[in-house]
Amino acid sequence: MFRFLLVSLNIDAVLREVKIAQRRKKLQVMARGNGLSDTYTATIRQLKAQKGNKSVLGMKVLMWVSYLERPLRAEELCHALAVETGSAGVDPNKIPALRTLLSSCLGLVTVEASSSTIRFVHLTLQEHLLSDPTLFSSPHSTIAEVCLTYLNFASVWNLSTTLHSARSAPSNMPLLQYASIHWGNHTRVGMTENIKSLALRLLDRFDEHISTHLLLFNNNRDSRSGPYFNSRSGPRGFTGLHGVSFLGIAEILAAVLKMKEWDVNATDCTGSTALAWAARRGHEEVVKVLLERKDINPDLADTIYGRTPLSRAAESGHEGVVRMLLDREGVSPDREDTDHGQTPLSWAAESGHEGVVKMLLEREEVNPHQGDTDRGQTPLLWAAENGHEAVVKILLEQGGVNPNRADYRGQTPLSLAAESGHEGVVEMLLERADVNPENVDDYFNQTPLSWAAEGGHKEVVRLLLEREDVDPNTVDSRTGRSPLSWAAFHGRVGVVKILLQRKDVNTATPDNRGRTPLSLALSQRHHEVTRILLDNVISDTAGRGV
Repeated sequence: MFRFLLVSLNIDAVLREVKIAQRRKKLQVMARGNGLSDTYTATIRQLKAQKGNKSVLGMKVLMWVSYLERPLRAEELCHALAVETGSAGVDPNKIPALRTLLSSCLGLVTVEASSSTIRFVHLTLQEHLLSDPTLFSSPHSTIAEVCLTYLNFASVWNLSTTLHSARSAPSNMPLLQYASIHWGNHTRVGMTENIKSLALRLLDRFDEHISTHLLLFNNNRDSRSGPYFNSRSGPRGFTGLHGVSFLGIAEILAAVLKMKEWDVNATDCTGSTALAWAARRGHEEVVKVLLERKDINPDLADTIYGRTPLSRAAESGHEGVVRMLLDREGVSPDREDTDHGQTPLSWAAESGHEGVVKMLLEREEVNPHQGDTDRGQTPLLWAAENGHEAVVKILLEQGGVNPNRADYRGQTPLSLAAESGHEGVVEMLLERADVNPENVDDYFNQTPLSWAAEGGHKEVVRLLLEREDVDPNTVDSRTGRSPLSWAAFHGRVGVVKILLQRKDVNTATPDNRGRTPLSLALSQRHHEVTRILLDNVISDTAGRGV
């Protein structure tokens, strides 16, 4: 790929020379070059030397593609290049044609056929461009200014804020989605007075703007545990204060706070406060400013999930924010949410944030063994289920921990770790003398070995079979299946082989419906498992001299 790209760019560069002597000279220079880097430099030099506006257009394209938060489709980038600061809209006559855009870049950018996005001809070009900080002047400021100018067009302000989906945004405004979602990222890096003015104009009536709808739609897509935006009601209550806190633009937070008399504890359409958004997204400077206000309630839970800013920050692993909140009077470090009944420690353990877990455990009020009200899971159960070894180790070191405490289905940390195939956690738990490796859960009536065999987790099966107190033939009372039956039913070839290495494994144990491991494998058409089990039957028969 590199060789082909180098040859292609070099041929283009030679052919752009008009005279034979110039072409020969170009070939001599290239022969002494150092590969792509020299070729890129030479091509950019040629790009800048183009006549008319092509050089300006070419450099603008390189800048945009270098610093974008995501690749733009061709029509998006063409619209972006036509936006002029201070204009009331996009002049159709100033939108460059795609052919002109591509030709001005002398082969350095291309249109990806599958997605119609503008991309560099190779990833190494972006590395080359970013290595020279003087090549472009204030790229993030330029992009932010274009995005905010676009969003402040009267035609955009007049759009309805109610959309059924992000895809239903007006097709005649192709830059709208990118500008709505990413203007804040560029603004944080490239703040100027003009950008500040444009941003404040947008934030003044932020919950009346279509960009807020698109921003929250995008957050729904990226969010694992809320808060979620219900598009039916629109972005009501998601004010400029919520917006600047969500985006983390600390440089204009003070100006936003002076815009009007705010209720800093007001909740938006997702039930969240401005502080909750800043905490969840880890914007420390914004959190700091908000916490300095006397009228802020730092422990106010959202109105839908009952989760506090500390709970959100703990789940996301933002240690700096967690530390600030824990230092603030009135913040309860062990408060359960109303939706799942999880504490901040529970959320941090579930997500595997070791630093936050340690920070919370330093507080006397935090109960490391507290089970949530939804599933009865303790922080240890959450950490074990998700394979967070460091957090499991920390929690096991807490005094009085019960490593066999089960959730509402009767599954222990070992059972959950075995089911998910977390070898390291299983090994850690098995090293403890007080862990029961044969625990049978209350709901499925399966042992950890049964769960591991069903999931096809070979290494976990090996670890459990090394224990003398693990019976490889234990059947669950619900289905009557043994670990071998579960592995055969799901076609777990590796696990079947491991189990058959044990001479004490019963290969003909019928389940509650009379089906043996072999018949289960046949019923699911697992041909390889069927062959292995048949070979085992033949071997046993021959061994007995039948």
